[in-house]
Amino acid sequence: MFSIPGLKVVSLTDAAAARIREIMAQSDGAEPALGLRVGVKKGGCAGMEYTFEVAREAAKGDEVVTEKGATVIVDGKAVLFLLGTELDFRTDRFSSTFVFNNPNQVSACGCGESVEIKPRADTAAAH
Repeated sequence: MFSIPGLKVVSLTDAAAARIREIMAQSDGAEPALGLRVGVKKGGCAGMEYTFEVAREAAKGDEVVTEKGATVIVDGKAVLFLLGTELDFRTDRFSSTFVFNNPNQVSACGCGESVEIKPRADTAAAH
């Protein structure tokens, strides 16, 4: 498990935790869902995109965060990009979406589909 005193990899707002619990309750399959896996991948005009999928297990190196009755599995390759991120869920007139309040995000594209993220500098040197 990755940790820095006083800093969580990801924290959840009440709205995000409620939405994750809903997704887990609706997931189907032979094995029960463990939680929502979040990560990052290369893509989009700004360079990276956030990813989501229902996770049935945690892989070696993943960070498992359980908060407010909801579980998020942070892909091990994304930990330094997401360190200190607050995950929120917002609904407005036209959409409902997860929102990453990520202190490591330096910019986003105009369409909102991709972001530029730098690994957390104060921890990258330690690894």
